[in-house]
Amino acid sequence: MADLDVVVVGAGFAGLYAVHAFRSAGLTVRAFEAGDGIGGTWFWNSYPGARCDVESKDYSYSFSPELEQEWSWSERYPAQPEILRYLNRVADKFGLWPLIQLSTRVTGAAWDAATSSWAVTTDDGGGVTARYLVPTVGCLSACNVPDLPGLASFEGPWYHTSRWPKEGADFTGKRVGLVGTGSTGIQVAPEIAATAEHLYVFQRTANFAVPNRNRPWLEEEEAAFKEHYREYRADARQSFLGVPVTGTGRPVLEEPREDVQRLFTQRWQAGGGMPFLGAYTDLLVSQEANDVVAEFMRDRIREIVDDPAVAGLLCPRGYPVGAKRLCQSDDYYAMFNRPNVSLVDIRSAPVESVYPGGVKTAAGSYDLDALVFATGFDALTGALFAMDIRGASGLPLRTAWQAGAQAYLGVAVAGFPNMFTITGPGSPAVFSNVVLSIEQHVEWVRDAIVWLRDGGHATMEPTVAAQRAWMEHVSQVANATLFPRADSWYVGANIPGKPRVFPWYVGGCGPYRAKCDEVAAAGYQGFTLDG
Repeated sequence: MADLDVVVVGAGFAGLYAVHAFRSAGLTVRAFEAGDGIGGTWFWNSYPGARCDVESKDYSYSFSPELEQEWSWSERYPAQPEILRYLNRVADKFGLWPLIQLSTRVTGAAWDAATSSWAVTTDDGGGVTARYLVPTVGCLSACNVPDLPGLASFEGPWYHTSRWPKEGADFTGKRVGLVGTGSTGIQVAPEIAATAEHLYVFQRTANFAVPNRNRPWLEEEEAAFKEHYREYRADARQSFLGVPVTGTGRPVLEEPREDVQRLFTQRWQAGGGMPFLGAYTDLLVSQEANDVVAEFMRDRIREIVDDPAVAGLLCPRGYPVGAKRLCQSDDYYAMFNRPNVSLVDIRSAPVESVYPGGVKTAAGSYDLDALVFATGFDALTGALFAMDIRGASGLPLRTAWQAGAQAYLGVAVAGFPNMFTITGPGSPAVFSNVVLSIEQHVEWVRDAIVWLRDGGHATMEPTVAAQRAWMEHVSQVANATLFPRADSWYVGANIPGKPRVFPWYVGGCGPYRAKCDEVAAAGYQGFTLDG
């Protein structure tokens, strides 16, 4: 007999809610967390300037109306310390601590067909068996450090933003090199520039960024909003991105130019990426329409940055707006007007090596006292592969996904009975308000496990045919948009040798939820039961 009903891997937003939901359903559950604190992404990513790009009123749990009403966010876009405080408050309020084992990394999980259970091993030499395995490791948790020749010889400190030292890092009076200009790099750069003697930003690819116009959330504003929180959440669940966004409902190509410029200007001033890209219906499906918003954004960059040559390098080219994650910052572009900030173009002159005192590119050398890597993650698969998950007949997940990650509805993988992936491949995941997607997944998995228990079933596994059909649908939907048209972490392009696959469902949170509900209502159509 298995020790537990469910083993949860990870204790971030997904892991905490999974523990709460499974326990509330009468299941025995334990979560293993590698960190010495809860929070997942918001535990590890404590770099200066770390902030969510989804508004606090959305980037929060909806399962508890009481929690919604009693918690007050201080800002429109919550910073890392506040999100971490929120998650700790959730663990306190719902009594989750006894069910979470911190400082324990899951190293392996093997399916045992004879007992219909998972044997889970951990880095402390321990182990446990469970009927169900639920990895909640997140899509962005396995950090990616570029393999630069000579990095080991660098004499100064170097940091990766997702493994920032808890005591912080002092760059006062130092020459700092920043590698990476995605969402994280754009957040951390102005913070470093404020104290460093000089900041060198090594840019391979320019990224689009909109202002977030962050500000305090006023008490009266919060009170008025909370009166209608339940209705707002209901709208969010049926929305495209998991956040209700009001658009024109019209294509940009049919609008008068002056009206387009006026609306984009209004949304630029209001701040935020979701309202910006949601302004018109064709921005993410028509390259010609996307070019309109791209040129608007390049005009704003040229207005902000004083040096025309630097502004030109900062203007993104060669991919659609939104095909890489749309960044947010109020002061990134203006930062390049500071005399202590230099932009280094490593597309035309790539980094060749790191030497004890700095970085050498094809165009020259840069003496540095410290290096910061904002180079992102081995998205979606990295953390799962690190656990050595082995399904039926000992099949490694790494082997099953060698041509690209795939799952049925994003929650279950053929060949891996009784394993449920939260925000896995084939789900909206990173193309949504992920907290809302997490709740929907956890609740669907909870209901499936309860259904299996009440029906006396031992195992549940998607068929190969159902998984293939779903992933083909995911690809068809994606290929009708502009999303796959960029070399980004969305397709694994940031990891050498990783298959170039777009595994995300971009058909909208509402339609996705409806499909999941339809499958469940049909007795979990597409799954085989009891082997």
